[in-house]
Amino acid sequence: MTVRLYDTRAQTLRDFEPGDPSNVTVYVCGPTVQSGPGIHHLRAALAFDLLRRWLVRRFGRVTFVRNVTDIDDKVLQNATETEPWWALAYRMEREFSAAYAAIGILPPTYEPRATASIPQMQELIARLIDAGHAYAADGDVYFDVRSWPEYGSLTNQSIDAMVLRQAQEPDAAAAVDERGKRDPHDFALWKAAKPDEPEDAVWASPWGAGRPGWHIECSAMSRRYLGPEFDIHGGGLDLRFPHHENELAQSTAAGDRFARYWVHNGLVTVGDQKMSKSLGNFLLAHDVLAQYDPLVVRYALAAAHYRSSLEITPTTFTEAESALGRIRAFQERAARALGTRLPLVVADLPEAFATALDDDLGVPQALAIVHETVRAGNAALDAGDDDAAARALVEVGRMTGVLGLNPTDPQWGGTGDGAEHEALDGLVQTLIAQRAQARADKDWTAADRIRDAIAAAGIVLEDSAHGTHWSLDGR
Repeated sequence: MTVRLYDTRAQTLRDFEPGDPSNVTVYVCGPTVQSGPGIHHLRAALAFDLLRRWLVRRFGRVTFVRNVTDIDDKVLQNATETEPWWALAYRMEREFSAAYAAIGILPPTYEPRATASIPQMQELIARLIDAGHAYAADGDVYFDVRSWPEYGSLTNQSIDAMVLRQAQEPDAAAAVDERGKRDPHDFALWKAAKPDEPEDAVWASPWGAGRPGWHIECSAMSRRYLGPEFDIHGGGLDLRFPHHENELAQSTAAGDRFARYWVHNGLVTVGDQKMSKSLGNFLLAHDVLAQYDPLVVRYALAAAHYRSSLEITPTTFTEAESALGRIRAFQERAARALGTRLPLVVADLPEAFATALDDDLGVPQALAIVHETVRAGNAALDAGDDDAAARALVEVGRMTGVLGLNPTDPQWGGTGDGAEHEALDGLVQTLIAQRAQARADKDWTAADRIRDAIAAAGIVLEDSAHGTHWSLDGR
């Protein structure tokens, strides 16, 4: 058993060797809660939910931290007189939590808010100033990128190359602000209070009243909850620069070893463009979840490899629905056919499935094994091979369970239960009985008429030696 992950910093696949094999430690950048979640937020959170589930399977324990950035320029900008910044942040945080839960993303071990770790941020800033890697200027504090030769190592770019590119930009003359920044690439660790910002968004500090910069927040929170060195730092590919680059620089400059592996998920695109509110192609999670079953959304977002770009097309969710339908149909068919005759089966995960997930979380390849097993199970049912069918049924349940995609899991309840289903079942069973009687009487015209009426209602009949089963859309 060897888990391999693509390390963004090393730009290669690496064998994953946690510092403590009995407790894998993971820090993932969570949302900045200035507005509600988009589908790309769900894709990012799901990528690391899948990774976490597999690491639990392989190592047993995972301490998983996902932060909430509840103080930020955008949070303050989106606040109103009737909804202060902290109220907006809390409301949006609840929307994120609800969307995550809807598609089965496990809650983190710890979910710290940035505003709860201000003292730890100030302590880290002080260490950087004492080490000569940060400086105060008119109430602000900046990280001095040229004091740290390794700056740029995460994204494999040099400061001089960054300077050259920036010098060619139209507004290069305004790159160094008026508040004492020495270099355009220096970034804020502490931001001095501004007259137009709320008084309750300000904290006292040795450098004057203000609030933390974005990058220092994650360095301080990861250290507080996981220590100065932890196994995996995760986040979206768009966070590599400048956010993760700056995190790495400030933490290592302060003397922390920080993350041993860097893992990034790919972006969500619409029409070959990165999803963006400014481009008008922003899909709200709320709207998608209102239109599609949450399990379908989870499958659709999981089906592409986590490092690849996921393009949302008109068929993205319908294809996922069809794929899940095939899994569900086999599970229901096997359960009906085997019934109390279900043989005792001792089956672990298929080796090919485990191998796919060990290889940089190859979910697409793992799902291919699921569907191969579904096909084999259906073939076994056709052949009357109860042992093979039962084994396939157990394996499909275990594989989809690991991925959080098992249609029979109680968390995806509501499919086929309740008063509406019972009423429909009563009507369909009456028609099935009438059809059976017509066939017994050799009244083929009546039998065909009943069959056509049932089909016209979107109901599929499956005749077998154990009776006739009905389903909607073949499920």
